[in-house]
Amino acid sequence: MTTRSEFHTETAHVFLAKARTYLAEGDLLQAAEKGWGAAAHSVKAIAEQRGWRHGRHGDLFRAINRLTTEADDRSLHKQFLVANGLHNNFYDGELPRESVAAGLEEVEQLVRHLQRLST
Repeated sequence: MTTRSEFHTETAHVFLAKARTYLAEGDLLQAAEKGWGAAAHSVKAIAEQRGWRHGRHGDLFRAINRLTTEADDRSLHKQFLVANGLHNNFYDGELPRESVAAGLEEVEQLVRHLQRLST
């Protein structure tokens, strides 16, 4: 049986793969949104393990702030902000391909780092 944390971890990896595919196809809206989804689900995985709330955007930001402090690594917070920028792009579609690609690279780093922090 899969735990909720494992579900979120797997979903993050699926979304990253889909983001790369959408980027290659030129679907920047979906690439950006899947990037955000990968970041959000990675945070949810750890929050679930630690019994932290993670149902709302604000909960995710509080969780990433706690993880940033715990790991003493501000790059986590910065990368999550980049992911949030990808999410915002879903609504207006103004980011050029290069920006979406750069954002996805940051999200990939964030997902890897959060996986190392996972218990």
